[in-house]
Amino acid sequence: MLDLREKELEQRQMEMAKIVATLNLQQEKLQNIFLAQENNTREMEQLYSAEDLDIMQIEGHRSYSIKLVTDAQNQERIINNTKSILSIKQKEVKEAYQKVEVLKKLKEKQEKEYYKNFLDMENKEIDDITSARFKAG
Repeated sequence: MLDLREKELEQRQMEMAKIVATLNLQQEKLQNIFLAQENNTREMEQLYSAEDLDIMQIEGHRSYSIKLVTDAQNQERIINNTKSILSIKQKEVKEAYQKVEVLKKLKEKQEKEYYKNFLDMENKEIDDITSARFKAG
């Protein structure tokens, strides 16, 4: 039974690790979007300060900026969903861990009880042998 619980715990931990890795990738993607926004803003500022204004390029950067804002919002929603899933998985890991610990403690308690009974029986046998020698002698 303990082996099954330990395997379940290991499985839950692996699931959680995969979600953490996914979350890290999602956060990295969001950071890349923010960097793209910064670069786009810098490029737009350069276009605005140029002697010849190129409306087509400015419009292209403005459209790209709007797309990046939408992408960032979507990515934040995805990250929040992943965080919710991670929270659920953390609870599952905690519950599985607690089940393993309960079984380990129960096993330890049973072992102690077994050895106590074994020693009690052994002591009783020694007492019986000692009593029999005194009666015989």
